Amino acid sequence: MDKAVCYIRVSTEEQARQGVSLKAQEERLRAYCHMSGLEIAEVIREEGISASKTLVSRPGGQQLLDLIARKEVRHVVALKLDRLFRDAEDALHQTKAWDRRGIALHLVDMGGQTLNTASAMGRFFLNVMAAFAELERNLIAERTVDALTHKKNHREAYGPIPYGYNRQGDILIENPGEQAVIVDVRKWRRSGMSLRRIADELTRQGAPTKQGGKWHASTVKYLLGNDLYAQEVA
Repeated sequence: MDKAVCYIRVSTEEQARQGVSLKAQEERLRAYCHMSGLEIAEVIREEGISASKTLVSRPGGQQLLDLIARKEVRHVVALKLDRLFRDAEDALHQTKAWDRRGIALHLVDMGGQTLNTASAMGRFFLNVMAAFAELERNLIAERTVDALTHKKNHREAYGPIPYGYNRQGDILIENPGEQAVIVDVRKWRRSGMSLRRIADELTRQGAPTKQGGKWHASTVKYLLGNDLYAQEVA
């Protein structure tokens, strides 16, 4: 049986930033299936779905897996590896399960080449590409952490303005009132108060949050764990 399911996905941020569209992906997948002699049984479209979610946790991903479970398709066609999978572990786990069921994965654009796991060579290259994709994500994460640490160490503005500071241009300037709250939070925590009790006490006292509203245990936990405050409130 040469029936295939085509899977296309974009996140709204990605679509806005890079001009990626569901329509463009679908056109390329349909052209590939036509040239490869595959009959398209279903086109699954997911818009605004983050790649951080595993395939099984996405509505369209579950629909795809149900088609395979019902043996309605034997081929899965996607544009790139990251359209389907969150990371290398997710990719390899799922494709191994598909191999055992005779399901072939087709990736239409892998650096300008197509990839088909119906062959041993295709499965080998999938493993290699998945490993490199994982390496790239890890390197990006490391660079992001390094950049954030540099900004914190030099009191440079980053992301939302952190509690205890005001922004002046690209520099963080201490907010005395909020810094005093951080000192109290550290003192109460050292005395054995729970995160929830500290949050309730701050709310009772009317201590302002950065966004307004009441305090929560998760907010207190963030203040205690953010190394930005280490020198000021040690």
